Amino acid sequence: MENSFKSLIDSASSILILLPSKPYFDQVAAGLSLYLSLMGQKNVNISCPSPMLVEFNRLVGVNKIVTETGNKNLTLKFSDYPADNIEKVSYDIENGEFKLMVVPKPGFTSPKKEQIDLNYSGVSADTVILVGGANESHFPNLSTKDFEAAKLIHIGVRGLSLGNKQIMSFAKPASSASELVATLIKQSGYSLDADIATNLVMGIEEGSNRFTNSDVTAETFEIFAQLLKAGGQRLPTQKVERAPFPQGAIPGEEIKLEKVEKKEAPKDWLEPKIFKGTSVS
Repeated sequence: MENSFKSLIDSASSILILLPSKPYFDQVAAGLSLYLSLMGQKNVNISCPSPMLVEFNRLVGVNKIVTETGNKNLTLKFSDYPADNIEKVSYDIENGEFKLMVVPKPGFTSPKKEQIDLNYSGVSADTVILVGGANESHFPNLSTKDFEAAKLIHIGVRGLSLGNKQIMSFAKPASSASELVATLIKQSGYSLDADIATNLVMGIEEGSNRFTNSDVTAETFEIFAQLLKAGGQRLPTQKVERAPFPQGAIPGEEIKLEKVEKKEAPKDWLEPKIFKGTSVS
């Protein structure tokens, strides 16, 4: 597996790591770790159709995840500005710099700066790595023509169904997607620094539900230990505030009883009682 994965990555000119819609923490950690590991040697980008949640901010490099799937073409659009107001568009090159000029028709004003919307379109990546997911609904962008010629690779703890699309699958049962990515990085000889190791440590802990799910194996702990040796840091456990226990709840604790004031009983309580009847049956 490792030689196959490494050969696919080494032969790629440009790589896009694509996360599923509404990803789990483990999937984001796995995708980011692979992105950081390949960043120094490959033209690589990472994208997700869903915005990142606040809880993902503890992952190193989360700000590198964008919603666009490609950066091949730069598009310029004027928001809330009628196209009929434009007379012509021309460009020039001055001192080696590109200059675009938008000329409005007589009587109309030019678009304002706040109306300019810059974006990217088109996928330049020839290799797309899909992390997690179960079917094509988790990767809606794959339905566009931009991905028709791209080579698709999948990493996940279960298989991925994409209809008629051909996928090179590296899916197999594991505690988490982060465990699989850690294995692929190690076996392929890619970079594994403290930041990458920390992301993978957090991903494995979250994905395995603190090592309690049924797919945790001895190999999971071996990989986890290797990540700690590489500088991976675990999140500190939350301190539970100690609340006072009710009196007597702790075995062996002395129970203090309130003194009850002793009162003497009335004298007539101690004398014989005589009951009188009013009729004889």
